[in-house]
Amino acid sequence: MNATLLAVALSLVSAGAYAAAAVAQSRLAGRTDPSTGVLRLLGRGAWWSAVGLNAGGALLHVAALNFGPLTLVQPLGALTLVVAVPLGARAAGRRVGRTEWRGTALTLLGLGALLLTAGGSAPHETLSLPEALGVGAATMAVVAGLGRPGARPGLRHAAASGITSGVASALTQTLTVAVTDHSGGPLFSWRLLTVALLVSAFAMGGLLLSQTAYRGGLGAPLAVVTLANPVAAAAIGLALLGERLQGGPVSLVLALLGTAAAVRGVVLLSRAQARNTDPAAPPDAPVPGDQVPSRVVIGSPRRADTAPPAGVPEPLPAHASG
Repeated sequence: MNATLLAVALSLVSAGAYAAAAVAQSRLAGRTDPSTGVLRLLGRGAWWSAVGLNAGGALLHVAALNFGPLTLVQPLGALTLVVAVPLGARAAGRRVGRTEWRGTALTLLGLGALLLTAGGSAPHETLSLPEALGVGAATMAVVAGLGRPGARPGLRHAAASGITSGVASALTQTLTVAVTDHSGGPLFSWRLLTVALLVSAFAMGGLLLSQTAYRGGLGAPLAVVTLANPVAAAAIGLALLGERLQGGPVSLVLALLGTAAAVRGVVLLSRAQARNTDPAAPPDAPVPGDQVPSRVVIGSPRRADTAPPAGVPEPLPAHASG
């Protein structure tokens, strides 16, 4: 099996693990009070299950980055949506609505177009220490801006999660290429130690940001994460790692069209989420374009002695505990 096919195969399995982790995080977020701190989460088995699935997906992703460039490996993460949207709906005891299907399809179609423009050669360049520090500083500045108080915090946290995860992947590729390089250079250096620390910080930051984003539901935040991740990683690959799009000007047009389609898919998922989580909307009112009203938040069964607040519809019970 050549390097490109191996990178694709590893990315497919990694996407499945990330999808299962996203659904587990969404279920946990739906049952957790927003004021719950990180230390309380550490005592829950469901949290560690999500961490384990994310860790498995990350290890497979790291292996894929050793055989394929960022512009090839990162867009394959869009397959997380293919698995997570129906998996999350099944866990919530509902069917996926038409709007969600259209949004998912457009997002995948757009990212698929970006995938066609990606180069297929194995990575060979790495970030220097000043480049790694510059990328880290710029990422922290962007995340701080997205974390400011304001409207739609879920989508902003999702964008920050996708960016930090994409940057972590780009830095991880520097580590894997440097460690597997047989040029005789030092295995341990200040550069690799710094990059490893940045990878750890951004990977954990992306996980915590996604946990916050999923409190408002799974569909739209997961779509934003899936879109922001390859965009951030590809930007680093194209600007600093010498990666190129295939096909010249035609490739650029295809990439722009793919980006437009993916953004449209995210908008559709965002609209579906706004309808599904609006407490003022009647719970049994039909949603135009959807066969059934789809609640994105996956909650656990409510205790019989606990009544919902006035005006807030009763959440659908989950079929599995976690």
